[in-house]
Amino acid sequence: MNFKSMIETERLIIRRFKSEDWKDLHEYLSDETVVRFEPYDPFTEDESKLEAIRRSEDESFFAVTLKDTGKVIGNLYFGKGDFDTYEIGYVFHTNYWGQGLATESANALMNYAFDTGKVRRIIAECNPENTSSWKLLERLKMRREGHLLKNIYFFTDEKNQPIWQDTYQYAILVSEWKE
Repeated sequence: MNFKSMIETERLIIRRFKSEDWKDLHEYLSDETVVRFEPYDPFTEDESKLEAIRRSEDESFFAVTLKDTGKVIGNLYFGKGDFDTYEIGYVFHTNYWGQGLATESANALMNYAFDTGKVRRIIAECNPENTSSWKLLERLKMRREGHLLKNIYFFTDEKNQPIWQDTYQYAILVSEWKE
């Protein structure tokens, strides 16, 4: 999907990452609460600097910034899969939870994606214990398509054995979005 320079909502600007976003990125990616359900541990400052550079070069990542200050408060992931299907994901600073900003930004990106005519289906996955995440997906009118049991792991225990997790799978088709 060819992304224009930015998407603007009532309160937000969604744009490509810049390497200088590392400080704002570090603020939330270094927080254990924020990364609890992510496939990585909290980031150090050096890791955040490298991650900001990596994301500035990766077309799947979008910085979500406050319109009035330009501060990066979170990010969206929008990665291309097969058959004109994209996967959406999101991570936000805890100071901005519960204000509808993740919903506002994801909704705007999905609307843009479906309006281009090049996206047929958007999917998402989340841990069933991450209630806020699956409720957000349902606010986006995505439907739960499955509950996979012990299908994925990101970490291992002290015996180097996988710590298996369940996954909820969600999706929405362009035809459903436009209804």
